[in-house]
Amino acid sequence: MKEFIRRQSANARNDIFSGLTVALALVPEAVAFAFVAGVDPLVGLYAAFMIGLITSIFGGRPGMISGATGALAVVMVSLVAEGNAMGAESENLGLYYLFATVILMGLIQMLVGVLKLGKFVRLIPHPVMMGFVNGLAIVIFLSQMGMFKDRIGGEMQWMSGQALYLMIGLVGLTMAIMQFLPKLNKKLPEALIGILVVSAIVIFGNLDVATVGSFIKSGGGTGLEGGLPEFQWAIFEKIPFNMETLSFILPYSFILAAIGLIESLMTLNLVDELTETRGNSNRECLAQGGANIVTGLFGGMGGCAMIGQSIINIKGGGRTRLSGIVAALTLLAFILFASPLIERVPIAALVGVMFMVVVGTFAWSSFRILNKIPLSDAIVLITVSALTVIFDLALAVAAGIILSALVFAWESAKRIRARKQILEDGTKVYEIWGPLFFGSIQAFKAKFDPNNDPDKIIIDFMESRVTDHSALEALHGLVEKYQSLGKEVHIRHLSEECQVLMVKASPKLAEVIEKNIDDPRYHVMAQAMQ
Repeated sequence: MKEFIRRQSANARNDIFSGLTVALALVPEAVAFAFVAGVDPLVGLYAAFMIGLITSIFGGRPGMISGATGALAVVMVSLVAEGNAMGAESENLGLYYLFATVILMGLIQMLVGVLKLGKFVRLIPHPVMMGFVNGLAIVIFLSQMGMFKDRIGGEMQWMSGQALYLMIGLVGLTMAIMQFLPKLNKKLPEALIGILVVSAIVIFGNLDVATVGSFIKSGGGTGLEGGLPEFQWAIFEKIPFNMETLSFILPYSFILAAIGLIESLMTLNLVDELTETRGNSNRECLAQGGANIVTGLFGGMGGCAMIGQSIINIKGGGRTRLSGIVAALTLLAFILFASPLIERVPIAALVGVMFMVVVGTFAWSSFRILNKIPLSDAIVLITVSALTVIFDLALAVAAGIILSALVFAWESAKRIRARKQILEDGTKVYEIWGPLFFGSIQAFKAKFDPNNDPDKIIIDFMESRVTDHSALEALHGLVEKYQSLGKEVHIRHLSEECQVLMVKASPKLAEVIEKNIDDPRYHVMAQAMQ
């Protein structure tokens, strides 16, 4: 415990100020995502508090901020609507189906952590990662553009005239403070000071601009004020626990769990790069899952890592778990005690902070290297960015990984080679280079000429490796072809693993595999492949 406190206190000043800034930035985000999902703002704020606190304490990446996110909210819309349709309007069943779904989502995420599947995030290629951050930067930017609208005649319309100029001026002032203050004094929390300065100008200048309070009311909410989260016994009273309910919430749970983990683990990777440290992906899966279970039980809408707030925290100097803990507890304090003050914070100040997040998130170097990297990588980068903006993060990352894998398979398939030589006794030797797998089997088969080859054939895999079932079948078919022509086939330098697989697939192939090979190169290669 003493060691934990010592590590957290080492950077306490930066963590505290950064946590306060993050808490302010969390308010409009959580409220907005609650409106998107079709639930009360407090449901989003409670989720931001509970998920943020639990993942900060138990997560695998100190300094990373979690809470209610838009990527999950857009999936929850149809869930809540369908749930409401299952009962009377006054029952509000959609909300309780949402809580049940979030609990199941958390269980799935914890299972991923228990099975240690979080490590597979390392397989995400760099172009996919760059596309991810670029796409998210654009999404964050576009989400803030809605703040430049005002309700006129019952409809949301773009600001114009003095209101627009005032909004742009306040946003620009916040960004200028964040940009130039560190050049004067790096120890001051530029984001927090930017928010405080702009808030003071608006309050003491009595300027008529949108605030957090007016934003909440424009969405149909009543305010930030609330009590402590309460255990939702109504989940067990109103929702029937049967196969029909499970068949309804399970697909949503899987989708939400996948999106939540992908966004969390991708954000973890990004924070790793920014801080030049390494987080624990499996531990993060467990923490995210546990946090969603708790938030579902206590009336939160669920969530995952938030890239914008995480970058605000890191740029503000937040490095330890203390920053996330401060952000979560400060958010709770806003709800319990300081809602009137927080509701007076101008939206323009928070938009300015988020715009600076966009500037810091976007991989501007991608423009510089776009014509220097392979065309396939450039296509992957652009595709992932576009899909993140058009659809969602999970689809974009999945598409990017599949596209990268197909490109890799295609390039690897072209590397299969076969050098041929005739020994003094007339035996023909095929020395194979390159991986033999599903993508290269056609090129592999084309190297051989069973009808015109001599009666004795040796296939040498010293510089190759049989990697999958398709390759085994191709090799099996080739051997059978030679044997049907009455020709003798021997396979050399096949790895021990491949030997086992081949014999298991077809026991008669054991007679064509040469096992006792007096070649030191083979033993070195065999050990390297294990």
